[in-house]
Amino acid sequence: MTSVRKRRMRTTGRIDYRFGEKHLAYMRRARLCTLNAAEGAVRSGKTVCNLFVFAHLLEFSRDRLHLATGATTSGAKVILGDGNGFGLEAIFAGRCRWGLYKGFDALTVSTLCGDKVVLFAGGRNADSFRKIRGLGIGMWIATEINLHHPDMIKEAFSRQLAARDRHVFWDLNPEAPGAFIYREYLDRYARAVTDGTLSPDFYNYAHFTIYDNPSVPPGRLSEIEAQYEKGSLWYRRDILGERCAAEGMVYPRFADDPSQFTLDPSSVGNLSFISVGVDFGGNRSKTTFVAVGFSPGFTRMTALCDAVLDNRMGEVTADDVNGACEAFLLRVSRLYPGVPIRYLFCDSEAQYLIHGLKRALQRRRTIFDPRNRTNVPIPSVLNALKRPIHERIACATSLFAAGRLFLTSDCPHLAAGLSGAVWDSSREKDTRLDNFTSDIDILDAFEYAFERFMGKLVSGEKEE
Repeated sequence: MTSVRKRRMRTTGRIDYRFGEKHLAYMRRARLCTLNAAEGAVRSGKTVCNLFVFAHLLEFSRDRLHLATGATTSGAKVILGDGNGFGLEAIFAGRCRWGLYKGFDALTVSTLCGDKVVLFAGGRNADSFRKIRGLGIGMWIATEINLHHPDMIKEAFSRQLAARDRHVFWDLNPEAPGAFIYREYLDRYARAVTDGTLSPDFYNYAHFTIYDNPSVPPGRLSEIEAQYEKGSLWYRRDILGERCAAEGMVYPRFADDPSQFTLDPSSVGNLSFISVGVDFGGNRSKTTFVAVGFSPGFTRMTALCDAVLDNRMGEVTADDVNGACEAFLLRVSRLYPGVPIRYLFCDSEAQYLIHGLKRALQRRRTIFDPRNRTNVPIPSVLNALKRPIHERIACATSLFAAGRLFLTSDCPHLAAGLSGAVWDSSREKDTRLDNFTSDIDILDAFEYAFERFMGKLVSGEKEE
């Protein structure tokens, strides 16, 4: 070993993390087992367990290339690379560097057995597997494996066929009991170990709750619990770590008493800016508009007003949509004068309507308000992100539980949509029932208006 290598080794810092007995038992087995799965609640320490064992084995692995995946590449880098101070770059502080490796975001680590390269990739999309085709990897660590596409999982396994020291580390929050990750992998492996088809040294599984993690102080635990509605789907999964199916009302707390979340428009308070979501209707659905206001620092979100354009069996034209949108923007500006309407997020599946709306608004540059004899600036017209429905619902549910999401009395359609939304029990994924028995279109428009700011709303980040 060269003197440079020795100097790098000495710069590695110490990470203080308190593991419970359940964590330690899982980690001891993980050093020996091929596939390791840590399932359970948020903040339960499951990801950190996998990171520490992965890092320990990386030090002595005979393979040079390794894989780290998340639902997205950025998610993998944040959760596994940074890890809130407990990720790979902290574990190998002073002897690792970020860079690119053949088109991958990669972390190169100087170990006792030479340089190792950890490639970071996303696994959510149907074509994610194409990114890793042709690779030969040793170990694979994946966070949120339940959000990976099945083809990505199969491809990652095939990339390990020539590994000299093969290990797999998965973590996940609980899903519905019938989710594919249980059916095709975890439950199948557990049965195979029980009946002797698989060696016990192949599969290592542990279930954790937030109460198993001694690193979470009581005060912080109370803060985390307060973000959830007790008894809700998200509370049972994220706090108790239960596998449970989505059923019944999507927003039971709101449906039970909408009045506790309803404000008079005059009591909305100070707003930083307004965002408008638009869902374009189809043959049987309606075109919907929802304006959402954000308080300074994203401390509160308020649905300000809504509007619905009945498509009358497809007879509505693009000009009708453009006119309805201009009228809605004018209405919002009159209700909340002086508050900028910054964004118009539109259903990305109707690109021809978005382009037409954008051209119509850009030609106008401003909308003249004859009542107040003022010009209303045109907001930026952008595609909705259309993040997974369960993520959008989880954000709204947590904000309701924390007392940070309200509607004004000018949102009758949205209030009805929230009260009537139910889960589709026939689907494997957490999905709202969409059979025209409740107004899903208004909920989509509402979510398009805030989904780009979900991270800031949950964390309370300052507005940039």
